Amino acid sequence: MATPAPVVTVEIAGRRWRVGTQGRDISIPLEFDAPQPTFFGASPAAATAVSAGSFVGDVRRGGSCNCSTHTLTPHCNGTHTECVGHVTAERLSVRDLAGEHLSAALLVSVGPVPVITRAILAAAVASHDLSHYRALVVRTLPNTRDKLERNYDRAPAPYFAADAMGWIVDSGIAALVVDLPSLDRGDDPELTTHRIFWGLPPGATSATQATRRTATVTELAFIDDSIADGQYLLNLQVAPFVADAAPSRPILLPLMPS
Repeated sequence: MATPAPVVTVEIAGRRWRVGTQGRDISIPLEFDAPQPTFFGASPAAATAVSAGSFVGDVRRGGSCNCSTHTLTPHCNGTHTECVGHVTAERLSVRDLAGEHLSAALLVSVGPVPVITRAILAAAVASHDLSHYRALVVRTLPNTRDKLERNYDRAPAPYFAADAMGWIVDSGIAALVVDLPSLDRGDDPELTTHRIFWGLPPGATSATQATRRTATVTELAFIDDSIADGQYLLNLQVAPFVADAAPSRPILLPLMPS
């Protein structure tokens, strides 16, 4: 007799939920040397076969195996998760600070708007109490598939207003996932809403001033239209780079009434 699959339950907002095992990956697959999203003038992510003496790391070229050097800019080439080290003089690592791998999450859709204000975000959250969640996933509309390879220098994306980010912080959201290249305007030299999210004063560059050191931001996700707004369990998988940002794979697991 087959062993029944284990049942995982979580409690959110005073209700118990069963966690579905079929998660939805909301990262953008990074295909090297192929169309991919880009931002801030960064070069596309690329792959080059390793060459050493008579060896070439490409079976198609007669090599015994495939072995490539991959070049990328995590902040600009695809789905990535970043920590407060993105804006501080201290070289902090997302590997060390991204400690919440499973979080109760709310997925909402907003837009189409050029700026995501608190009022717009509150309308999307609707009857949910944001303080009952540790993660917030924001999908912007229209949600066309060209986001998978969009050049955001040519097509500026929406960004968060300071009042919206203040509300997110006040609600206790520790993991923010967005399908945007940045929380801020591309030409904002102060990264205003990033600093608000990490609890830093305007212009501050010392991590000792951050009141939310372990909070994370995941940018350039893609949430397919087939994934409905609502409650999920976020499984945030981050590459173990010792850097302020690293490629990541956020997965949404469905929650069902228990």
